[in-house]
Formats: sequence, structure tokens, C-alpha cells
Amino acid sequence: MKLEKTEMRFFLAIPHLISLLNLSFGFIAILLIFNGIIDLSSILITLSVVCDSIDGWLGRKIGLKDEYGFTTNIDSLADVVSFVVAPGFLLYSMGKTYSLEISLITAVIGLFVVICGVLRLTRFNVIVRKVNFEGFIGLPIPTVGFLLSTFILSGFFNIYLAMFLMIAIGILMISNVKYPKFSNIKIISLSALLILLIIIFYLLNLFEFTPWNLLGINVFATILFVLTLHYVLTHLIKYFNN
Repeated sequence: MKLEKTEMRFFLAIPHLISLLNLSFGFIAILLIFNGIIDLSSILITLSVVCDSIDGWLGRKIGLKDEYGFTTNIDSLADVVSFVVAPGFLLYSMGKTYSLEISLITAVIGLFVVICGVLRLTRFNVIVRKVNFEGFIGLPIPTVGFLLSTFILSGFFNIYLAMFLMIAIGILMISNVKYPKFSNIKIISLSALLILLIIIFYLLNLFEFTPWNLLGINVFATILFVLTLHYVLTHLIKYFNN
């Protein structure tokens, strides 16, 4: 198939701008990580997840056709930055606060997660129209950013558990385990509300002055972390039980 039009306006649609917003949040998160602003960078990564959900939903609503694969590619490239590169830096940054040895280990794990994420997205782009399954084969890549960022925001972050989770998630991304799409409206609405509450309390700098921050634990982020972990483990258990 030969293209007669190659102008960018020929390809770009509103959902693609949301994908670019996803990418922008991920890039800014990386800059913040370099400057030691960890909590805000974690919040931006969760917002990237929201953008990733919106662009696909909006594309379906307006009937956007991906005849040339532009939508698939722009979405994947944005996801690499926001959901594996940014979390990889985030994990490394957290590891640096412990010791040189831990920082080296987290750097290797971060690279491993990036590689697994790229492999997962590349496979997805190859098989997306060739398999009879509406969900995801392999853990969806936004889970990486969401799980690590909510773990950090929760207040009970542990570097050793974080390293284990990131290795496990990297393996699950390139596995053959099937995960359904996020279609439960109640869970999606609850997640959006929790993210909004996290942002509000962050902006007001009231985390440590409210009953929602008990003994240094942020309840909103903790609930999101548990929900994400539940999603990962539930379908992994189903896979091994089949």
C-alpha cells in the first residue's frame, strides 16, 4: 500500500494528543526523578496511566481507524517512556538512597524491566489483529508504572520488595499469561477518584495532617497498590489453575 499523503495532519487525531500527554507526563516524571522530587514524579506516572486509558476509550468512541498502524505505534512509544523507562529510573533513584550495591542492582533490574516492556509492546503490535483474544497476552505495561508509583506513594515502600515485584512484573509482561482489559466501571471510577484525592492532598501539602495518612501510610495510594496487585495475582493464579 502506497501513501499519497504524508503530512502529519493526515495521521494525527485527538486520541493521539492524549497519547502525547501520556508521553509528556512520563518525560516530566523522569526530570523530577533526577531532581529528587519522587512523590510528584510518582503522581505523574499514575496520570500517564489515566491518559493511556482515555486515548483508547476516546479512539473507540469516535471510531478512529488505525489503517496504517499510527495509533498503535504512537501509543506504544509513549508507553515505553511512561511505564518502563520512568519507573526504571524511579526504582534506581530509590535504590541510590540505600547503598552503592543496591543502586547497581536496581539499575540492572530497571534495564531488565525496560527490555521486557519493549519486547511486550513489540509482540503486542505484531499479534494485535492476529489472535482471537480481546484482552492482553502478557501483563499490560501500564501495570509497571502504576504498581511502583503507588507503592512509593503508599508510605510503606521497601526496596527489596520493590526489586522483587519489578523482576516478577518484567517476567509477566513477556509471559503468555492472559489478562483482561480494565472494563469494570466501578473499579475504574474508584481508581480515578483515589488518584484525584492523592493529587489534592499533595497540592495542599496535607498528607501528614489528615486521618487518611495514618502512621505515615497514605490510605489512597495503598488502596490503589492493593487493587493493582490483586489484578496481577488473580489472573496469574487463574492461568496456573487452568
